Order: sequence, then structure tokens, then C-alpha cells
Amino acid sequence: MKRKSKFSPEVMERAVRMVEESASQYESQWAAIESIAAKIGCTSETLRRSVRQNERDTGVIPPANDRV
Repeated sequence: MKRKSKFSPEVMERAVRMVEESASQYESQWAAIESIAAKIGCTSETLRRSVRQNERDTGVIPPANDRV
């Protein structure tokens, strides 16, 4: 059973936007994720998953079943 997130969808959407907007200021996307996750109080993995889901939803990366 999936746990309900303690972060609202709005907070996670904003965090994902922050990663996208500030990625060039960090040496890697992961470094941006770690920094922003610490600022909003979630784990880096939680934010990474949201970033990856957003990338799939917007077509930046294809869904897993479409990859070869």
C-alpha cells in the first residue's frame, strides 16, 4: 500500500521547478536535488522520484516500457 506523502502536490511541483530552474548553478542535477531537498525538508530520493516522474510526464525521457 502506498503511503500518503506529507508534502502537498504544490510543494513537490515547486521543488521540481526549482531543480529545473537552478540545475545550471550546480555541478549536476543530483547536486541540485540534494540541495533543494534539504531546503524543503524531504529526502533527496523523494525529490529525485518527483523530478523523474515530471520528466516522463513532459516527454523529456520516455516511459520505461518505451525504452529499448
